[in-house]
Amino acid sequence: MCLIALAWKAHPRYALAVIANRDELHARPAAPAGTDPERTDIYGGRDLVQGGSWLLASSRRRFSAVTNVRAGTQPATAPRSRGALVRDFVAGDAGTSGWLDGLALDAADYGRFNQLAWDGDRLGFASNHPDFSRMEVAPGLHAMSNGAFDAPWPKSGHASRALSGWLATEASRERAAGDVATLAPLLSALAETTPAPDQELPETGVGLALERTLSPAFVLDPTYGTRCSTVVLVADGRIEFFERRFDAGGNVEGESMRVIETVGQDA
Repeated sequence: MCLIALAWKAHPRYALAVIANRDELHARPAAPAGTDPERTDIYGGRDLVQGGSWLLASSRRRFSAVTNVRAGTQPATAPRSRGALVRDFVAGDAGTSGWLDGLALDAADYGRFNQLAWDGDRLGFASNHPDFSRMEVAPGLHAMSNGAFDAPWPKSGHASRALSGWLATEASRERAAGDVATLAPLLSALAETTPAPDQELPETGVGLALERTLSPAFVLDPTYGTRCSTVVLVADGRIEFFERRFDAGGNVEGESMRVIETVGQDA
């Protein structure tokens, strides 16, 4: 993922609410959101190059997502794919704190990453750039893109405001599980393509022209752009997972909705 906004313990119905856009090369093969062929408790998209994922949820009340960290135009070379972090956490049994403790030992082996990890109780964050850092996420509204956690990037603020506004509506409190129509304001916000003003752009070493291209919530580019938008809502006894996929022209090419019944302690 390259844009994630989340509300943690900030809503009477949803303990965790996440909206996200995945930006990637359009030519990179990926499987749409679905049940993992090797683990029926895991649901989400799969990278068909390295085998990991950008965002996954599990009926065992686990969730994880990653973004890359942008630092110049040259991709970081690393022996391990950041997508493995998502799959390994969601498929594993370690609690969030234990996972972050273990990650400190080999975080440098992965491409530059930001990771969210929820174990059904605690939500944690870790990054390996510029150095390894970790923390428990405090209740409230947060966002991350390709920089520091809660960095005030224009796209992060845009997504956070949209999520906050939606969570304040009656629809968010009374909607039926699996109702896609009520997610329209969130998906509309994730589809925003207006570049941010130059004076608000971050400086990530890629030059002004590319900063402009990457600044909207939805990156529209024929080579590298937004591949899918995702909404994840965690309530007592279930996780709702919606994914909308796009082609290189920004046209919708498919959707998936799954209401995942969870086992274990209520959120």
